[in-house]
Amino acid sequence: MQVEPRVVFQGFDPRPEIEELVRDKIAKLEQFYDRITSCSVAVEKDTRKGHQGHQYKVTIHVDTPIGEVAVSGKPGDVNAHEDPRVAIRDSFDAARRQIEDLVRKAGGVHVKRHPERVHGTVARLFPDEGYGFIRMENGEEAYFHRDSMEGNGWDRIDLDARVTFTAMDGDKGLYAANVTVRD
Repeated sequence: MQVEPRVVFQGFDPRPEIEELVRDKIAKLEQFYDRITSCSVAVEKDTRKGHQGHQYKVTIHVDTPIGEVAVSGKPGDVNAHEDPRVAIRDSFDAARRQIEDLVRKAGGVHVKRHPERVHGTVARLFPDEGYGFIRMENGEEAYFHRDSMEGNGWDRIDLDARVTFTAMDGDKGLYAANVTVRD
């Protein structure tokens, strides 16, 4: 987070365990979405006369590069809470759902990167055993198996055939996945 989170308590003296709970919830939001730039939280105790018990209102404002999230749980709502811990939990759950929606609408900011396709030439081929080795342009070799071939590529593969594939790290070194014979 670029700006230190701001936590404010109104209408009551903050107890250490309540403040710690709020800070833990902020940290969990950051674990869920690590691009939060700022977060402010206000926990307010409704002290109006004429009410039995006290109700708590939690307001959360979160800024991110893709938009803002605002949550406000008002005393007197159907879901009003007399326990500040429950009000905090429910408000942070609502903030997380709003962040999920924001990410989804932004087109999935967390895009998984796919490995690049690599070019190479079949250096060694063992057709009876169903495997071979591809020499990449940098001189390294990658193992490949008949099952790594796209379509009916195994039937068309020869020594010195030019191929395109995805280089993957395996337990025994590089291996080729999604091997395609280039024409």
